[in-house]
This record gives sequence, C-alpha cells and structure tokens, in this order.
Amino acid sequence: MLGILLIIGIVLVLLVLAVLGLAMTKPAVFTVSRRQSIKARPEKIFPLIANFCNFILWSPFENDPDMKRGFSGPDEGAGAVYAFEGNNNVGAGRVEIIRVTPPSEAAPSEIVMRLQFFRPMKTVNEVVFLLTPRGGETDVSWEMRGPNPLLSKVMQVFFSMDKMVGGSFEKGLTGLKNLAET
Repeated sequence: MLGILLIIGIVLVLLVLAVLGLAMTKPAVFTVSRRQSIKARPEKIFPLIANFCNFILWSPFENDPDMKRGFSGPDEGAGAVYAFEGNNNVGAGRVEIIRVTPPSEAAPSEIVMRLQFFRPMKTVNEVVFLLTPRGGETDVSWEMRGPNPLLSKVMQVFFSMDKMVGGSFEKGLTGLKNLAET
C-alpha cells in the first residue's frame, strides 16, 4: 500500500512540475486582437467607441441585465470613465479612456483605455482601438494586452486566452459594424 501511495505522489509531483514547466514557456505579456472592416468613415465609428454611453450599445460584455453601471468624467474621449459591477461572468471593474487620436483623413485614429478588473481577479490591462480609413471603409482593430503573471500562465496551459476573449471581440466588432453601417 505504501508503494502505491508513493507512486501516486511521484506522478502528482511530476504532473505539477510539467504544468509549471509549460506555464513558464508562456509570454510575460498576453495579447488578444481582432480586426473588422466596417463600411463607415472613422468619424462615424469613433464616437461609438470613445463615448461609453454608445460603447455599451454594442459591447459584447453587456450581457448581465442586473449590472450596475456608472459614468464619470467627460462624455467622450480622454478622462471618460465607465465603472461596472455585474454577475460572476461580468465581474467588477473600471475602464478609463487615457488617450485618443481623433479621426483624420491622413492617419489612423486611436482610442487607448485602461481596463481594471477588481473581480473575479485583480488585473490592469490596456485596450487599444485603431481605426484606419480605407476609402469609404474603416479597418477597426481591437486589442487587449496585459501582464501575464504565473497564475495566468498556469491557466493558459489549459485554456486559450485568445479563444476565450477573441470570440467576444469578434462579436463586439460585429455589433459595432451593424450599428455603424445603419
């Protein structure tokens, strides 16, 4: 009996070491990014992202009917803040627009946000929307990046962050496209 327990213990230790070894191969910073072409000018799309009252109309994360929302700062652009507290799927956090480059004919426009989660895990990530004009259309990219601590790396051994969040980004960009093209 003692021999069997020893073998089980050794196997468990080897499994834990294997998972930790795989986790250590994960990058120090994670990035999730998706892109969508929208048949609208950047000037029409920009306020749908840079104003949180419009943002929640297409955001894929607005799926908790009992979610508490709060807005502060300016209505649009740098300094605008959106705070939320929802169920376990949504969590609780705060998003602040920290930098914007308004739309222009010559260059892409950018909206950079600081996303803080307080629950289910405390994290701080950067979210970047880039709007690149292409004739009468706009290529919109949505990217999130942030630190990848050991616990996140261990989780990524079993779950793909890109697949978990990327699908939501795709759904959100489709909602943005539908709203902007009407």
